[in-house]
Amino acid sequence: MRAMTETLTPDLCIIGAGSGGLSVAAGAVQMGASVVLVEGHKMGGDCLNYGCVPSKALIAAAKKAHIHRSSAPYGVAANEPAVDYAGAMGHVRRTIEAIEPHDSVARFEGLGVRVIEARGAFANPTELLAGGHTIRPRRFVVATGSAPLVPPIPGLDTVPYLTNETLWENRELPGHLLVIGGGPIGLEMAQAHRRLGAEVTVLEGAKALGRDDPETAAIALERLRGEGIEIREGAKVEAVSGTAGAVTVTLEGGKTVTGTHLLLAVGRVPNTDLGLDAAGVEFTRKGITVDKGLRSVSNRRVYAIGDVAGGLQFTHVANYHAGLVIRNALFRLPVTNSTDHIPWVTFTDPEIAQAGLTEDEARARHGDAVEVARFKFGENDRALAEGRTDGLIKAVIGKKGRILGASIVGPNAGEIVHPWALALANKLKIGAMAGMVAPYPTLGEVSKRAAGAYYAPRLFQSDFVKTAVRLLARLG
Repeated sequence: MRAMTETLTPDLCIIGAGSGGLSVAAGAVQMGASVVLVEGHKMGGDCLNYGCVPSKALIAAAKKAHIHRSSAPYGVAANEPAVDYAGAMGHVRRTIEAIEPHDSVARFEGLGVRVIEARGAFANPTELLAGGHTIRPRRFVVATGSAPLVPPIPGLDTVPYLTNETLWENRELPGHLLVIGGGPIGLEMAQAHRRLGAEVTVLEGAKALGRDDPETAAIALERLRGEGIEIREGAKVEAVSGTAGAVTVTLEGGKTVTGTHLLLAVGRVPNTDLGLDAAGVEFTRKGITVDKGLRSVSNRRVYAIGDVAGGLQFTHVANYHAGLVIRNALFRLPVTNSTDHIPWVTFTDPEIAQAGLTEDEARARHGDAVEVARFKFGENDRALAEGRTDGLIKAVIGKKGRILGASIVGPNAGEIVHPWALALANKLKIGAMAGMVAPYPTLGEVSKRAAGAYYAPRLFQSDFVKTAVRLLARLG
């Protein structure tokens, strides 16, 4: 006997309960829309369970260990900390548990969202099947995120390895962690494990932190190497072999490196395994093909947001996308997905933050019209007081003082980048940053001082200004 299915006809069907999907669901239902949310794995998605939250919790634990080793310059005896790796992972688990209620089924059902805890797959362009339900909404929002990329390295199928999804199950500190991939995830986890007591080698096939401004990336990489992390650039992996506790990576040219654990951090792939062909939704290896309003170019009932939309892979981008989709899908307002004002942060120590264009990107786009104003953290009084002077801020400025971007490396760079993101989002000029009154002594003063560095040659090296001051002085 064939099982009966329930047919649902909401305004929105959201597939994926990660950050972006939850933002759409909460916003839409509170604005009066009927919403069905489909999630086949964990509420909160990658960010809560495997990505942003656990990684930052482990980084916080590692910073505590680092304080013990680096306190001597402050008149406090330094010592080698007794690290309980399982205890650090316990902190990770408790952090996730503290946030889970906000992303829970109970909370969203309380808001009025119908939550279906099952995998969903399109049956045709207008219907999704999930958990014995046929869902036929007015609009679909695909928010399925991405998964760790597992590259086709010979031997990988016979060797135990970790990804950002499985790392958190480990309760024993690696003796020697091998990290394939020198991007943000790889280097964040490399530094965290080094500070917790592991030996760490990072293998990057091209250039470490290659997406960031080279000048700021170099400062962070110097610190990481100074803490004892071996970072090999141009290290192309040809094969892996070995067993648990003794993994060998063979590099191009025949050189090998052996460690106890292997972490893959070579990128992410969008989760598109939900019957998109049946739905008539075009997609590539990068994700669903969407227009400037995040709508599928081949099925106008379908929107895609976050990692699966094929653009920047950040939680805050998924949340930004959520706002655009709500405006367009519910209110029919025109929207444009723009990335020129999107900031991002790499949470190494020192942190690296970027908003808008890097210097190289700006020069490629705007040529000789670009100016760069710099200010070093070593000239900031708060940084000097705290002994955290490794860092630099670069303001990238175009014609008529237009802010094109900011690149920051230094303590709390992820917080310091906020006013630059605000300036870019609102098309402010560098004069707005220079006119800000920053409290003293704070690290945030570096933003105002960078803006001041743009004006300094115009004011202090200008013959016109000097002539005007002398003339006005004669006039009394």
